[in-house]
Amino acid sequence: MTEQSKIEGALRERASDVCELCATAEDLRVFPVPPGDTTLVERCVLTCALCVENIGAETFDSKHWNCLRESAWSQEPAVQVLCHRLLTRLQGEGESWAGELLDQLYLDDETLAWAQEGDGDGGGEQEAERAPTLDSNGTPLADGDAVTLIKDLDVKGANFVAKRGTMVKNIRLTDDPGHVEGRVNKVGIVLKTAFLKKVV
Repeated sequence: MTEQSKIEGALRERASDVCELCATAEDLRVFPVPPGDTTLVERCVLTCALCVENIGAETFDSKHWNCLRESAWSQEPAVQVLCHRLLTRLQGEGESWAGELLDQLYLDDETLAWAQEGDGDGGGEQEAERAPTLDSNGTPLADGDAVTLIKDLDVKGANFVAKRGTMVKNIRLTDDPGHVEGRVNKVGIVLKTAFLKKVV
């Protein structure tokens, strides 16, 4: 059993097999909450693909994040930290309810410090820390990695379909944690990380 699958098993048990943010039971994966040792279960959250996609989105879907009204009260520090960061970003985007919820939450000093390490001005290294680039299984991706497609993808403007199982070598990360750049059929394209699996 790999380290990643051990973490996922422990998280599934902790979360009763549902996303710790929105409580859906579909397409679950491990989401590390840096900084710190994200190989520890205590530094990870069990999330669904939709939450991961929304975390990496340039503009937040505030309707989706209504789920934070419940999950922000979790007793798990990693969930508290992730909710705090998401609510802080929502507040910054003009969602007054997020600010009101933040005011009601109580995080102990250590957890609050952890949460604030990931909060920032929305740019640079802090942004990268808040939302790491992850494949469909929650495995971190880095520049130069190879990935395979987990479904057929219609490549807009290039008139071909990138088939499931296609390997894309030497990917490049982008400013958006939900997307990477790679070459398929000698064409440079942007790929959604939700449809990729890292080649180990």
